[in-house]
Amino acid sequence: MKFYPDGKVPEQPHQYFVYGAGGTGKTSLLNLFKGKKFLFSFDMSTNVVRGREDTDVAVLEESDAPQVQQLVLQTIIQAVESKKYKVICLDNMSALQNLVLENIDGKSKDGRQNYQKLQLWFRQLGMYLRNSEITILATAHEIDNKENLSNGRYNADMNDKTFNAFTSMFDFVGRIYKKDGKRWIDCDPETGNQGKNRIDDRTLIHAEDLLKKETEVEKHG
Repeated sequence: MKFYPDGKVPEQPHQYFVYGAGGTGKTSLLNLFKGKKFLFSFDMSTNVVRGREDTDVAVLEESDAPQVQQLVLQTIIQAVESKKYKVICLDNMSALQNLVLENIDGKSKDGRQNYQKLQLWFRQLGMYLRNSEITILATAHEIDNKENLSNGRYNADMNDKTFNAFTSMFDFVGRIYKKDGKRWIDCDPETGNQGKNRIDDRTLIHAEDLLKKETEVEKHG
């Protein structure tokens, strides 16, 4: 446990979680960040960073599936401890969740216990990322709940409790979508979707302005 007297808590890099439909530009958000970046791709979506010398890429292969938990943690720890990277991107958490759950299901047939293990693993991953002192971008697919709007129209394609366990440490959660040729990120929980913004007061953001300060957007937007 760390103890900070008199509110002297050090400033931490921000963590962003963005979910949306395919083709909305989730992975390409990584190109907005400055500094050396590390992209860990769980769904082989890497074209948007091809040729970018500021980005190292690791791609999960089919043969990695049986040991995915150990491999993911080992790779992320190595990236953090290398001190090379300003930003780590985990793309796509929906795919990673499915691989982890498949492994857990394979060891036990207790469905309730399996999901508890799933939530615990993602919570531990989220806690490690929070303490890494590195900016994090994580992405996920979305689910359209048009047949049942009790939990909002759009959600990240993850088990709800697993999503909450992982993103509880994140500063920003938003849904990216396209409208009239522009990309938007909705982080307003009052719209009924999954969203939060602990960085500033914005609730609807041009995707290209995600990293800008609120005052910069007001001045130049």
